Amino acid sequence: MTKAAICRQFDAPLSFENVSLAHASGHAMKVKIEACAICHSDITYMQGGWGGTPPLLFGHEAAGTVIETGDDVRSFKAGDRVVVTLMRSCGTCSSCGEELEAICEEPPAIDGSITDDNENDVIAAMNTGAFAEEVLVHERQCIAIPEDLSFEEASLLGCGVITGFGSVNRVAKVKAGETLAVIGTGGIGINAVQAAQLAGASLVMAIDTAEDKAGLVQTVGATHYINPIKDNALDAVMAATDGKGLDYAFVGVGSSKVIESAIPMVRAGGKIIVMGMPRSDDLATIDMSEVAGYAKSIIGTKMGSAMIREDIPKLIEHHQKGEIELGRLISHRYDFDDLNEAIEMATSPLSSRVVVTFK
Repeated sequence: MTKAAICRQFDAPLSFENVSLAHASGHAMKVKIEACAICHSDITYMQGGWGGTPPLLFGHEAAGTVIETGDDVRSFKAGDRVVVTLMRSCGTCSSCGEELEAICEEPPAIDGSITDDNENDVIAAMNTGAFAEEVLVHERQCIAIPEDLSFEEASLLGCGVITGFGSVNRVAKVKAGETLAVIGTGGIGINAVQAAQLAGASLVMAIDTAEDKAGLVQTVGATHYINPIKDNALDAVMAATDGKGLDYAFVGVGSSKVIESAIPMVRAGGKIIVMGMPRSDDLATIDMSEVAGYAKSIIGTKMGSAMIREDIPKLIEHHQKGEIELGRLISHRYDFDDLNEAIEMATSPLSSRVVVTFK
Protein backbone atom coordinates (compact mmCIF):
# COMPACT_ATOMS: atom_id res chain seq x y z
CA MET A 1 0.00 0.00 0.00
CA THR A 2 1.11 3.53 -0.78
CA LYS A 3 -0.06 6.78 0.79
CA ALA A 4 -1.46 9.23 -1.76
CA ALA A 5 -3.29 12.58 -1.77
CA ILE A 6 -6.35 12.07 -3.96
CA CYS A 7 -8.64 14.65 -5.52
CA ARG A 8 -12.18 13.43 -4.77
CA GLN A 9 -13.82 16.75 -5.63
CA PHE A 10 -12.57 19.70 -7.65
CA ASP A 11 -11.65 22.86 -5.75
CA ALA A 12 -11.52 21.01 -2.43
CA PRO A 13 -8.68 19.78 -0.19
CA LEU A 14 -6.98 16.57 -1.26
CA SER A 15 -7.79 13.40 0.66
CA PHE A 16 -4.94 11.32 2.12
CA GLU A 17 -5.64 7.66 1.44
CA ASN A 18 -3.91 4.34 0.92
CA VAL A 19 -3.76 3.13 -2.66
CA SER A 20 -2.42 0.02 -4.35
CA LEU A 21 -0.04 0.24 -7.32
CA ALA A 22 0.32 -2.64 -9.76
CA HIS A 23 3.71 -4.29 -10.04
CA ALA A 24 6.02 -2.81 -12.64
CA SER A 25 5.88 -4.74 -15.91
CA GLY A 26 7.01 -4.15 -19.46
CA HIS A 27 8.57 -0.69 -19.72
CA ALA A 28 7.05 0.49 -16.43
CA MET A 29 9.04 1.40 -13.33
CA LYS A 30 8.02 2.00 -9.77
CA VAL A 31 9.73 5.03 -8.23
CA LYS A 32 9.80 5.96 -4.56
CA ILE A 33 9.16 9.71 -4.51
CA GLU A 34 11.56 11.79 -2.41
CA ALA A 35 10.47 15.29 -3.47
CA CYS A 36 7.69 16.79 -5.56
CA ALA A 37 7.35 20.42 -6.60
CA ILE A 38 3.91 21.99 -6.96
CA CYS A 39 3.18 23.31 -10.42
CA HIS A 40 0.38 25.74 -11.21
CA SER A 41 -0.86 23.23 -13.78
CA ASP A 42 -1.65 20.89 -10.88
CA ILE A 43 -3.58 23.68 -9.19
CA THR A 44 -5.53 24.63 -12.32
CA TYR A 45 -6.40 20.98 -12.91
CA MET A 46 -7.49 20.30 -9.31
CA GLN A 47 -9.66 23.43 -9.42
CA GLY A 48 -11.53 21.94 -12.39
CA GLY A 49 -9.96 24.19 -15.01
CA TRP A 50 -9.40 21.39 -17.51
CA GLY A 51 -12.32 19.11 -16.74
CA GLY A 52 -11.86 15.44 -16.00
CA THR A 53 -13.57 13.12 -13.54
CA PRO A 54 -12.28 12.47 -10.01
CA PRO A 55 -10.83 10.50 -8.35
CA LEU A 56 -7.58 11.91 -9.71
CA LEU A 57 -4.02 11.83 -8.45
CA PHE A 58 -2.01 14.95 -9.30
CA GLY A 59 1.67 15.88 -9.03
CA HIS A 60 4.07 15.75 -11.98
CA GLU A 61 7.35 17.47 -10.99
CA ALA A 62 9.12 14.83 -8.96
CA ALA A 63 12.36 13.06 -8.16
CA GLY A 64 13.07 9.83 -6.37
CA THR A 65 14.62 6.36 -6.41
CA VAL A 66 13.75 3.45 -8.70
CA ILE A 67 12.56 0.53 -6.59
CA GLU A 68 11.17 -1.85 -9.20
CA THR A 69 11.49 -2.26 -12.98
CA GLY A 70 9.54 -4.15 -15.62
CA ASP A 71 11.20 -6.87 -17.67
CA ASP A 72 11.61 -4.59 -20.71
CA VAL A 73 13.25 -1.69 -18.88
CA ARG A 74 16.80 -1.23 -20.15
CA SER A 75 17.68 2.32 -19.09
CA PHE A 76 17.39 1.97 -15.31
CA LYS A 77 17.75 -0.43 -12.42
CA ALA A 78 16.59 -0.49 -8.82
CA GLY A 79 18.48 2.09 -6.77
CA ASP A 80 18.92 4.63 -9.56
CA ARG A 81 18.14 8.25 -8.72
CA VAL A 82 15.84 9.87 -11.27
CA VAL A 83 13.81 12.94 -12.09
CA VAL A 84 10.25 12.01 -13.12
CA THR A 85 8.54 14.07 -15.82
CA LEU A 86 5.06 13.97 -17.33
CA MET A 87 6.52 13.60 -20.84
CA ARG A 88 5.80 10.06 -21.98
CA SER A 89 6.87 9.95 -25.62
CA CYS A 90 7.30 7.15 -28.15
CA GLY A 91 10.40 8.63 -29.79
CA THR A 92 9.35 7.47 -33.27
CA CYS A 93 6.23 9.40 -34.36
CA SER A 94 6.39 12.49 -36.59
CA SER A 95 6.07 14.85 -33.61
CA CYS A 96 8.96 13.19 -31.80
CA GLY A 97 10.94 13.27 -35.06
CA GLU A 98 10.39 17.04 -35.18
CA GLU A 99 11.69 17.36 -31.60
CA LEU A 100 8.20 17.90 -30.19
CA GLU A 101 8.08 15.10 -27.62
CA ALA A 102 5.56 17.01 -25.50
CA ILE A 103 2.91 16.50 -28.17
CA CYS A 104 3.83 12.90 -29.01
CA GLU A 105 1.15 11.36 -31.22
CA GLU A 106 1.44 7.86 -29.79
CA PRO A 107 2.54 8.10 -26.14
CA PRO A 108 3.29 4.59 -24.89
CA ALA A 109 0.93 3.07 -22.36
CA ILE A 110 2.02 1.11 -19.31
CA ASP A 111 0.36 -1.95 -17.85
CA GLY A 112 -1.00 -1.68 -14.35
CA SER A 113 -3.22 0.64 -12.44
CA ILE A 114 -3.80 2.49 -9.18
CA THR A 115 -6.74 1.46 -7.03
CA ASP A 116 -8.16 2.77 -3.76
CA ASP A 117 -9.29 0.79 -0.73
CA ASN A 118 -12.56 -0.03 -2.51
CA GLU A 119 -10.66 -1.31 -5.55
CA ASN A 120 -11.85 1.62 -7.67
CA ASP A 121 -9.45 3.01 -10.23
CA VAL A 122 -7.65 6.26 -9.48
CA ILE A 123 -6.34 8.12 -12.54
CA ALA A 124 -2.74 9.32 -12.43
CA ALA A 125 -3.15 12.80 -13.92
CA MET A 126 -0.63 13.93 -16.53
CA ASN A 127 0.88 10.43 -16.71
CA THR A 128 2.45 10.74 -13.28
CA GLY A 129 0.45 11.00 -10.03
CA ALA A 130 3.39 12.08 -7.88
CA PHE A 131 1.40 13.38 -4.90
CA ALA A 132 2.07 9.92 -3.53
CA GLU A 133 4.85 7.97 -1.85
CA GLU A 134 5.34 5.86 -4.99
CA VAL A 135 4.52 6.23 -8.68
CA LEU A 136 4.26 3.86 -11.62
CA VAL A 137 5.73 5.49 -14.74
CA HIS A 138 7.20 4.60 -18.13
CA GLU A 139 11.00 4.52 -18.31
CA ARG A 140 10.97 7.20 -21.03
CA GLN A 141 9.52 9.66 -18.50
CA CYS A 142 12.62 9.49 -16.33
CA ILE A 143 16.14 10.88 -16.50
CA ALA A 144 19.04 9.80 -14.29
CA ILE A 145 20.42 12.37 -11.88
CA PRO A 146 23.86 12.50 -10.20
CA GLU A 147 24.48 11.92 -6.51
CA ASP A 148 25.45 15.56 -5.91
CA LEU A 149 22.05 16.87 -7.07
CA SER A 150 19.48 16.91 -4.28
CA PHE A 151 16.04 15.40 -4.89
CA GLU A 152 14.48 18.78 -4.11
CA GLU A 153 16.53 20.52 -6.79
CA ALA A 154 16.00 17.69 -9.25
CA SER A 155 12.22 17.82 -8.86
CA LEU A 156 12.19 21.31 -10.39
CA LEU A 157 13.66 19.89 -13.59
CA GLY A 158 10.51 17.85 -14.20
CA CYS A 159 8.46 20.74 -15.57
CA GLY A 160 9.11 24.38 -14.68
CA VAL A 161 12.82 24.53 -15.49
CA ILE A 162 12.63 22.66 -18.80
CA THR A 163 9.56 24.65 -19.86
CA GLY A 164 11.20 28.02 -19.19
CA PHE A 165 14.52 27.05 -20.77
CA GLY A 166 12.91 25.28 -23.71
CA SER A 167 10.70 28.28 -24.46
CA VAL A 168 13.76 30.52 -24.71
CA ASN A 169 16.20 28.13 -26.35
CA ARG A 170 14.09 25.79 -28.46
CA VAL A 171 10.97 27.81 -29.31
CA ALA A 172 12.24 31.40 -29.56
CA LYS A 173 15.92 30.54 -30.08
CA VAL A 174 16.93 33.77 -28.36
CA LYS A 175 20.29 35.13 -29.51
CA ALA A 176 22.85 37.31 -27.78
CA GLY A 177 21.87 40.97 -27.83
CA GLU A 178 18.13 40.41 -28.29
CA THR A 179 15.51 41.99 -26.02
CA LEU A 180 12.63 40.40 -24.18
CA ALA A 181 10.19 40.51 -21.30
CA VAL A 182 9.02 37.66 -19.11
CA ILE A 183 5.52 38.27 -17.79
CA GLY A 184 4.95 36.25 -14.65
CA THR A 185 8.06 34.99 -12.84
CA GLY A 186 6.69 31.84 -11.23
CA GLY A 187 8.10 28.37 -11.79
CA ILE A 188 8.24 28.75 -15.57
CA GLY A 189 8.93 32.47 -15.88
CA ILE A 190 11.89 32.62 -13.53
CA ASN A 191 13.58 29.92 -15.57
CA ALA A 192 12.87 31.79 -18.79
CA VAL A 193 14.74 34.68 -17.13
CA GLN A 194 17.67 32.37 -16.33
CA ALA A 195 17.70 31.02 -19.87
CA ALA A 196 17.60 34.50 -21.40
CA GLN A 197 20.53 35.63 -19.28
CA LEU A 198 22.49 32.52 -20.25
CA ALA A 199 21.69 33.15 -23.94
CA GLY A 200 23.14 36.65 -23.67
CA ALA A 201 19.96 38.71 -24.07
CA SER A 202 20.78 42.38 -23.65
CA LEU A 203 17.46 43.33 -22.04
CA VAL A 204 15.49 40.96 -19.78
CA MET A 205 12.48 42.72 -18.31
CA ALA A 206 10.64 40.77 -15.61
CA ILE A 207 7.02 41.81 -15.08
CA ASP A 208 5.29 40.53 -11.95
CA THR A 209 2.99 41.82 -9.23
CA ALA A 210 4.96 40.15 -6.42
CA GLU A 211 7.39 42.77 -5.16
CA ASP A 212 9.14 40.27 -2.89
CA LYS A 213 10.42 38.32 -5.90
CA ALA A 214 12.36 41.23 -7.34
CA GLY A 215 15.66 40.45 -5.63
CA LEU A 216 15.77 36.78 -6.63
CA VAL A 217 14.60 37.41 -10.21
CA GLN A 218 17.23 40.09 -10.73
CA THR A 219 19.88 37.85 -9.19
CA VAL A 220 19.18 35.15 -11.80
CA GLY A 221 19.29 37.51 -14.76
CA ALA A 222 16.56 40.16 -15.00
CA THR A 223 17.84 43.59 -15.97
CA HIS A 224 14.56 45.26 -14.93
CA TYR A 225 11.75 44.32 -12.56
CA ILE A 226 8.37 45.97 -13.15
CA ASN A 227 5.35 45.70 -10.89
CA PRO A 228 2.36 46.42 -13.19
CA ILE A 229 0.23 47.42 -10.20
CA LYS A 230 2.59 50.29 -9.43
CA ASP A 231 3.91 51.15 -12.90
CA ASN A 232 2.60 50.94 -16.45
CA ALA A 233 4.39 47.91 -17.90
CA LEU A 234 3.91 48.92 -21.54
CA ASP A 235 5.31 52.39 -20.87
CA ALA A 236 8.31 50.84 -19.14
CA VAL A 237 8.94 48.51 -22.09
CA MET A 238 8.76 51.34 -24.58
CA ALA A 239 11.03 53.54 -22.47
CA ALA A 240 13.62 50.77 -22.27
CA THR A 241 13.52 50.11 -26.04
CA ASP A 242 13.36 53.72 -27.26
CA GLY A 243 9.79 53.18 -28.40
CA LYS A 244 10.62 50.24 -30.64
CA GLY A 245 9.28 47.35 -28.59
CA LEU A 246 10.83 44.02 -27.66
CA ASP A 247 11.97 41.13 -29.80
CA TYR A 248 10.04 38.70 -27.59
CA ALA A 249 7.50 38.58 -24.79
CA PHE A 250 7.32 35.33 -22.83
CA VAL A 251 4.04 34.84 -20.97
CA GLY A 252 4.41 32.61 -17.93
CA VAL A 253 0.89 33.24 -16.62
CA GLY A 254 -1.99 31.05 -17.81
CA SER A 255 -4.30 33.98 -18.52
CA SER A 256 -5.76 35.28 -21.79
CA LYS A 257 -5.73 38.84 -20.46
CA VAL A 258 -2.01 38.66 -19.79
CA ILE A 259 -1.40 37.21 -23.25
CA GLU A 260 -3.40 40.10 -24.74
CA SER A 261 -1.31 42.61 -22.78
CA ALA A 262 1.90 41.24 -24.30
CA ILE A 263 0.99 41.95 -27.92
CA PRO A 264 1.72 45.70 -27.93
CA MET A 265 4.99 45.13 -26.07
CA VAL A 266 6.75 43.51 -29.01
CA ARG A 267 8.15 45.30 -32.06
CA ALA A 268 6.97 44.78 -35.63
CA GLY A 269 7.94 41.22 -36.45
CA GLY A 270 8.21 40.38 -32.75
CA LYS A 271 6.99 37.19 -31.11
CA ILE A 272 4.80 36.41 -28.10
CA ILE A 273 5.60 32.99 -26.60
CA VAL A 274 2.75 31.54 -24.51
CA MET A 275 4.32 29.33 -21.83
CA GLY A 276 1.60 29.21 -19.15
CA MET A 277 -1.46 26.99 -19.61
CA PRO A 278 -4.80 28.87 -19.34
CA ARG A 279 -8.04 27.23 -18.27
CA SER A 280 -10.07 25.58 -21.04
CA ASP A 281 -12.71 28.34 -20.96
CA ASP A 282 -10.28 31.27 -20.91
CA LEU A 283 -10.87 32.99 -24.26
CA ALA A 284 -8.85 35.92 -25.60
CA THR A 285 -9.97 39.01 -27.53
CA ILE A 286 -7.17 40.02 -29.87
CA ASP A 287 -6.89 42.92 -32.30
CA MET A 288 -5.80 40.84 -35.25
CA SER A 289 -5.11 43.94 -37.34
CA GLU A 290 -2.16 44.64 -35.02
CA VAL A 291 -0.97 41.05 -35.28
CA ALA A 292 -1.27 40.91 -39.07
CA GLY A 293 -0.44 44.54 -39.82
CA TYR A 294 2.81 44.42 -37.86
CA ALA A 295 3.69 40.80 -38.63
CA LYS A 296 3.62 39.77 -34.98
CA SER A 297 3.44 36.11 -34.02
CA ILE A 298 1.70 34.44 -31.08
CA ILE A 299 3.32 31.06 -30.49
CA GLY A 300 2.04 28.43 -28.11
CA THR A 301 4.36 25.91 -26.55
CA LYS A 302 3.82 22.87 -24.38
CA MET A 303 6.65 22.14 -21.96
CA GLY A 304 8.88 24.52 -23.91
CA SER A 305 9.13 21.85 -26.64
CA ALA A 306 11.70 20.21 -24.36
CA MET A 307 13.51 17.01 -25.30
CA ILE A 308 14.19 15.63 -21.85
CA ARG A 309 17.02 13.23 -22.78
CA GLU A 310 18.97 16.17 -24.21
CA ASP A 311 17.81 19.09 -22.12
CA ILE A 312 17.81 17.79 -18.54
CA PRO A 313 21.44 16.56 -18.61
CA LYS A 314 22.47 19.95 -20.09
CA LEU A 315 20.62 21.79 -17.34
CA ILE A 316 22.25 19.63 -14.67
CA GLU A 317 25.64 20.50 -16.19
CA HIS A 318 24.79 24.22 -16.14
CA HIS A 319 23.84 23.88 -12.47
CA GLN A 320 27.02 22.01 -11.59
CA LYS A 321 29.03 24.82 -13.22
CA GLY A 322 27.16 27.42 -11.20
CA GLU A 323 25.57 28.93 -14.31
CA ILE A 324 21.94 28.46 -13.18
CA GLU A 325 20.16 28.34 -9.84
CA LEU A 326 17.93 25.52 -8.65
CA GLY A 327 17.98 25.38 -4.85
CA ARG A 328 17.61 29.14 -4.48
CA LEU A 329 14.39 29.00 -6.49
CA ILE A 330 12.72 27.03 -3.67
CA SER A 331 11.01 29.46 -1.32
CA HIS A 332 9.02 27.00 0.81
CA ARG A 333 9.40 23.36 1.84
CA TYR A 334 6.68 21.18 3.37
CA ASP A 335 6.30 17.60 4.55
CA PHE A 336 3.98 15.44 2.44
CA ASP A 337 1.43 15.39 5.28
CA ASP A 338 1.11 19.16 4.87
CA LEU A 339 0.48 19.02 1.12
CA ASN A 340 -2.81 20.94 1.22
CA GLU A 341 -1.08 23.77 3.08
CA ALA A 342 1.75 23.64 0.53
CA ILE A 343 -0.73 23.95 -2.35
CA GLU A 344 -2.28 27.01 -0.73
CA MET A 345 1.17 28.57 -0.40
CA ALA A 346 1.91 27.81 -4.06
CA THR A 347 -1.01 30.06 -5.02
CA SER A 348 0.42 32.94 -2.99
CA PRO A 349 2.57 35.70 -4.51
CA LEU A 350 4.86 35.18 -1.51
CA SER A 351 6.15 31.92 -3.00
CA SER A 352 8.45 31.16 -5.90
CA ARG A 353 8.76 27.37 -5.89
CA VAL A 354 7.12 25.16 -3.28
CA VAL A 355 8.48 21.65 -2.79
CA VAL A 356 7.02 18.78 -0.77
CA THR A 357 9.41 16.22 0.69
CA PHE A 358 8.70 12.64 1.74
CA LYS A 359 10.07 10.96 4.85
